[in-house]
Amino acid sequence: MRSKTLDMTEGSLGRSILLFSLPLVLSNVLQILFTMSDVAVVGRFAGSLALGSVGSTTTMVMLYTGFLVGVGSGVNVLVARFVGARDEKNTRETVHTSAILCLLVGLAVLGIGEALTRPLLTLLGTKPDLMEGAVLYLRIYFLGMPALAVFNFGNAVFSAVGDTKKPLFYLTLAGVINVALNLLFVIVLRMDVAGVALASIISQYLSAFLTVGALLRAHGIHALRVGFLGIHGDKALRILALGIPSGCQNAIFHIANLFIQAGVNSFDTVTVAGNAAAANADGLVYDIMAAFYTACSSFMSQNFGAGKRKRILKSYYISLAYSFGAGAVMGGLLVLFGRQFLSLFATEPAVIEAGMMRLIVMGCSYCVSAFMDATIAASRWIGKSLWPTVIVIMGSCVFRVIWVYTVFAYFRTIPSLYLLYVFSWSITAIAEILYFVHSYRKRMRLFKAADPEGEAPVPMI
Repeated sequence: MRSKTLDMTEGSLGRSILLFSLPLVLSNVLQILFTMSDVAVVGRFAGSLALGSVGSTTTMVMLYTGFLVGVGSGVNVLVARFVGARDEKNTRETVHTSAILCLLVGLAVLGIGEALTRPLLTLLGTKPDLMEGAVLYLRIYFLGMPALAVFNFGNAVFSAVGDTKKPLFYLTLAGVINVALNLLFVIVLRMDVAGVALASIISQYLSAFLTVGALLRAHGIHALRVGFLGIHGDKALRILALGIPSGCQNAIFHIANLFIQAGVNSFDTVTVAGNAAAANADGLVYDIMAAFYTACSSFMSQNFGAGKRKRILKSYYISLAYSFGAGAVMGGLLVLFGRQFLSLFATEPAVIEAGMMRLIVMGCSYCVSAFMDATIAASRWIGKSLWPTVIVIMGSCVFRVIWVYTVFAYFRTIPSLYLLYVFSWSITAIAEILYFVHSYRKRMRLFKAADPEGEAPVPMI
């Protein structure tokens, strides 16, 4: 498949960011559909116990995949910065270092995930009747972590050069195969939980294979060549300096959600199943909004590398507006059509009603998270990843744990548990914006002193 890369340093930013983000929106949606189709198929064809087993693993799956996505964001920022500066040597070294690094990280996540599956599920208070199904699902699913890491590497490189169409095409193909295999393994072969997990990892390896193949066939400065593969120490350290805090931020974010899951697990099985069905909306909305965060990092990084000072902050504002709008629209649709959405995953009316309690609260809250996440993405182009991570840990992680053991412990109602999301997002967003404003002003003073006209390429820092 042929597609052109996008020049992020010229032309209308509003139009360019939208054109860049739309294929990425579809790519992200297809990626989350891998998991959603698992839940939908087992919920409709294998019963509520299978639905609860797979649904109770959602937070753990997001914990590990979120870490891999964070590492990929480090690749995206650094490649985009070198591409913006038209620095062929450093771009090539970053791409080839990233390929090896992401594979190694994926293998490490596989090993850790397999070792900690049962202990973490036990810590979560997973119900005994759901435990064995959840363990089986995760142990099969984690076999796909190396493939997911490699795909995220390829997706990050393509996004950095403005080509978001190839990953979309490959995920579309893999997604169709995933759904077909789900139906085959569950309905025909009666494999239930094991079947949907197996279908997911087959699809993940296919998308990784196709993405790497496209990079090997590419002819630009981002092309992958076997002979250049190797670890360049300075690039590896910079990728890890950006990616590991971001990955840990995502992981710790979901560790806090483990406490929320434990709170959900204190209710009856119907509530647990309803929460599992409604939680599918989270990944769907987050991933749509995340496309604009990727655009924010990519556009700010390329324009920073190219010395286009006037376009840097404007990229942030436009990306923030798009992500806020996407969250508001998707949240509103889920409130209005929540029962129809939940019927994709469950057939029991009680489960659907339990799911609606979550959808109503979350549907009104998603858009608030844009102020937090878009600002974090903006901080990365400056090279600031550590302190935004610390802020997230305090505002969206520690705060949530405190909420669970104070507000929720007092009221003991499911809405009081769900409301912690919007409060934690609001507090964290305020702190992230204050930090970004401070860091941006400091960087711009250095930028202006070095280049009063604002049009010279910026040295990599």
